Amino acid sequence: MTECNRCNRYFNTSNAYYQHIANSANHNICDACNLDFTTWTGLKEHWVQSTRHMYCQQCNEHYGGRAELDRHYDVAHSWCSACRVIFTNDIGLKEHYRQSPLHHYCQPCNKLFGSASNLTSHLNSSTHRPKDVACPGGCGGKFVSRSALVLHLENGACASGINRNMVNRVVRQYDTSNIITDPARLIGGGPGTAQQEVTYIATAASWNGQGFQCYLCNKVHSSLRGLNQHLASPKHQDEIYVCRGSACGQRFRVLSALVAHIESEKCGISKFRYVQSTMDSLLGQMGRLTF
Repeated sequence: MTECNRCNRYFNTSNAYYQHIANSANHNICDACNLDFTTWTGLKEHWVQSTRHMYCQQCNEHYGGRAELDRHYDVAHSWCSACRVIFTNDIGLKEHYRQSPLHHYCQPCNKLFGSASNLTSHLNSSTHRPKDVACPGGCGGKFVSRSALVLHLENGACASGINRNMVNRVVRQYDTSNIITDPARLIGGGPGTAQQEVTYIATAASWNGQGFQCYLCNKVHSSLRGLNQHLASPKHQDEIYVCRGSACGQRFRVLSALVAHIESEKCGISKFRYVQSTMDSLLGQMGRLTF
């Protein structure tokens, strides 16, 4: 005879004993782990906590692996994949995104971002901000941010004819305290010296038999025009702009990149009034350029 100690019962055959184990509420078997739990709740808790089981408690379903279980969560449940938490509905999930410091969440757009700076850039975009920064060049253009305005000027898109070289010239002339520039990298930055930009120009001599090769970085272009466009870009310009944040010091080749960095609030430098006043002063000078 076979005895079930838990139920204090005896069985004449092994088959009868195993039939009892399979049907009794006192026995809840995990076949994969060969464990017997006294309650159904205990068995479910084991499936939930064990790394061996890919188990959805809400659906009482097992899955073949973590990726398969995650796909099920994505389709069937309101869950946060980063925190691995399932919520009753989407309202609870969105509230979790809104309150959690681990998530960078735009509530009006119901959209998550990978970093605080990316969220700030989104909130500063035309999606959430009006185009109320007027171009000082007189072209009538309006922009959502000062960085967008500076990029407009640097790209030569303004009808006034202002371009990147002119923007840099204004910065050299008026940023005498080097709030946003590195004097060691400025060409002609001292008083009374020429205010010049280095201009690289390629000729047909840059043909290497396969394409037109940049003599600074060795990148090959299919046309001479393409190579000269590459040389005219900020790619090989000095990083004359610098963030003066105490824990930053990041450098940039163009003013628009520095302004975008400041606007992102990534390093907190935007909180300092002297930085904002410097930027306002420089942008005010752009409209005074004469050609």
